[in-house]
Amino acid sequence: MRRFINYCKESFVELTQKTTWSSWPKLQSSALLVIVSTVILAALLWVVDYAFQTLMSGIYTL
Repeated sequence: MRRFINYCKESFVELTQKTTWSSWPKLQSSALLVIVSTVILAALLWVVDYAFQTLMSGIYTL
């Protein structure tokens, strides 16, 4: 149990004193970039899926 408590204390010190966190504006711009990239990729995958669905539907109706 002593080792676990020591681990928790060391983890807290590392997270609060030794870790360099990004600034709030940098964090916001990075999050926005991830959201926009995800939406673009989802739209691209939807287009590809729709194209294959149309192609396969055309092949199956022959």
